[in-house]
Amino acid sequence: MDTVERCLACPHKCGVKRTLLEGKGYCRMGLSPKIARVGPHYWEEPCISGNKGSGAIFFSGCTLKCVFCQNYEISANHVGTFITPEQLANCYRNLEEQGVHNINLVSASHFIEAVIESFKIYRPKIPVLYNTSGYEDVESLKRLEGYIDIYLPDFKYSDNRLAEKYSGAFNYCNVALAAIKEMYRQTGKIVYDKNGIIQKGTVIRVLVLPNHTKDSMAVLDTIRTHFGKNVLVSVMGQYTPTGEAYKYPEINRKITENEYEQVVDHAIELDLDGFVQELSAADEEYIPNFDCSSSDYFCYESSN
Repeated sequence: MDTVERCLACPHKCGVKRTLLEGKGYCRMGLSPKIARVGPHYWEEPCISGNKGSGAIFFSGCTLKCVFCQNYEISANHVGTFITPEQLANCYRNLEEQGVHNINLVSASHFIEAVIESFKIYRPKIPVLYNTSGYEDVESLKRLEGYIDIYLPDFKYSDNRLAEKYSGAFNYCNVALAAIKEMYRQTGKIVYDKNGIIQKGTVIRVLVLPNHTKDSMAVLDTIRTHFGKNVLVSVMGQYTPTGEAYKYPEINRKITENEYEQVVDHAIELDLDGFVQELSAADEEYIPNFDCSSSDYFCYESSN
């Protein structure tokens, strides 16, 4: 894993050379994972966080450039610490020892080589969740089959013009749909344990943007058409204008109660299974702390 001469890991297909610590592609990252936070996370959907938390590992960098990214500090500014696949495997062990419900890999797709290597070193005894923007390469996803139990993709847009404007991905809609179909193929229908904690399946997130409720409703239509009630849908009202959202007046505010209710009502009309948020979640206090010196940041050495 020292060098990739021509990286094709994500849909951008940059084809650039990536070394351990450097890369000139869209994500601007090398091959070594760079992570900004490891620890129990309690703000995912109820069937994911439960009462013990989801064992989240937040990776730096991203294959999208969402101007409103809630994790802008790490996705665009690349805050974080480099680790090895062996250290990543030890993160899994440490999280398991904390008693979390699952291992939650947040935006890991540009480090797929290291992720697969880490699973060969240590396979977690609890479900592994792949938390993604939805902008994934199908062939890369196929390489993850057998390692991932739960997929948690965003389905951000139904209009590629919005995807290009706000996330730098002109072909997002088709790519995301194909990717989520592959995720569902791998996981099948939702499976819970006796306590209602998800063990297998695909949960699709739809973040409602201000002034774009029709687009969110169109995304829900697409989900209903292609997946029916075989996936869970999480309609999210937590949008907060962070990152560079201030440059776009139409999205430089939180969503209104009326906007959110329109989308939620549409999900109900479509008879989709899943979750809705309280609008109180639209607050910066729910953005994780990415200070690597914080008390909830794990050391990379196994305690065994």
